[in-house]
Amino acid sequence: MARRSTKIVATLGPASSDPDLLEQMIRAGVNVVRLNFSHGKAQDHIDRATLVRAAAQRASREVAIMADLQGPKIRVGKFAEGKVFLEPGMKFVLDASRAEPGDIRGVGLDYKELPRDVKAGDVLLLNDGLIVLTVEAVKGEQVHTVVKLGGELSNNKGINKQGGGLTAPALTAKDMEDIRTAMGFQADYVAVSFPKNATDMEMARQLCNVAGAEYRHKPGLIAKIERAEAIPNLESILKASDGIMVARGDLAVEVGNAAVPALQKRMIRLARQCDKLVITATQMMESMITNPVPTRAEVSDVANAVLDGTDAVMLSAETAAGKFPLETIIEMANICAEAEMAEDVKLDADFTGMDFQRIDQSIAMGALFTAHHLGCKAIVALTDSGSTALWMSRHRIHIPIYALTPKLVTQRKMALYRNVRPLLMDQSAERDMALGEAEAHLKKRGIVSSGDIYAITCGEPMGAPGGTNMLKICRVG
Repeated sequence: MARRSTKIVATLGPASSDPDLLEQMIRAGVNVVRLNFSHGKAQDHIDRATLVRAAAQRASREVAIMADLQGPKIRVGKFAEGKVFLEPGMKFVLDASRAEPGDIRGVGLDYKELPRDVKAGDVLLLNDGLIVLTVEAVKGEQVHTVVKLGGELSNNKGINKQGGGLTAPALTAKDMEDIRTAMGFQADYVAVSFPKNATDMEMARQLCNVAGAEYRHKPGLIAKIERAEAIPNLESILKASDGIMVARGDLAVEVGNAAVPALQKRMIRLARQCDKLVITATQMMESMITNPVPTRAEVSDVANAVLDGTDAVMLSAETAAGKFPLETIIEMANICAEAEMAEDVKLDADFTGMDFQRIDQSIAMGALFTAHHLGCKAIVALTDSGSTALWMSRHRIHIPIYALTPKLVTQRKMALYRNVRPLLMDQSAERDMALGEAEAHLKKRGIVSSGDIYAITCGEPMGAPGGTNMLKICRVG
């Protein structure tokens, strides 16, 4: 298997819940397993988390688990026949007060606030923008619309407003319950759906920290950027999160398909500048839900996200419900490895005009710079919290970064960091002994051999978080 820096997030579902298949998928390159809380009950997710941990152990790999919250259900209700077919020019009523099933004239709403969020002239996009309705009037609890772009509308399809502006809070009562469930099995990351601003993320962090307190667990928080309102607040959302997800589905519906590629590039660039993580998601290998090979366009899409510098590329239905979950992982891993070979390393330009306030950050940058110019075989970080490895991973370098940590939670969290290979290693309290143990650990794994040069960073005294203050260049004896 080719060496690969970009990480793969795979969604677990009926197609990938067989223990043997899941183990094969982890061996083939899955670094993070996403549990989608939009489907299933609490116990299903608890069982799946157990399944993931067991499969990872059998594969001798540590993977991170990401709990993806459902967020607000901005959806239509159900239809008597399960679906209707809307023709352009037809009148259609979205009725928040309607209890009976829908028909060709109208349907109820899961999202009761819609009549207060829209006005005449607004454009509503249903079912990922496949159906377009223009609002004619709002009468009490009813939103009267005309069908602009018709098609099949079935039960519980999503509603977006062109340009954004729906007031639904990012965290629902169900999400708060789901956070408790996720903290029960110590999910490494929690992805928050539809945040509009930093406050949404701060609230999510508070809920996670409270729910995780009894387990002494604090997850990483990923903000899913899928609302138009989130775009102007991108920087403050990033500061309040550990990373973002470029959630191209809902985002494309709100801002228009054509705006998404440039936004994706901007989000990836900004996340890296802010020392945060970024996942690129939605329809990356969509055709592989039913086909054993991807389209050329999908190959380009994945490769472009890699060349933009994304930490991870994500699969949704491809691995959750598709016919070829394992093949999809293998294809994606190959595309990532191939694209990385074409990457430019501009480390010197990266550091021009940068100033570092922190000693540990300066050491991390010094390690990258020195390793790049010396042609080191590896960069090694002895890390407690994973910060040093994160900083190093924000810059493109074709030298693998090995992060050695005594903490299992840190090892799992680092599974999402681009170009970081997290390894578990108990560390001596005494510096020289710890450095010797690290080299022995790397030799045993065949990472370095006699004559190789590598860069290593650590902190004195050992084991103090944020205490990295030493860089050493070593030649293997």
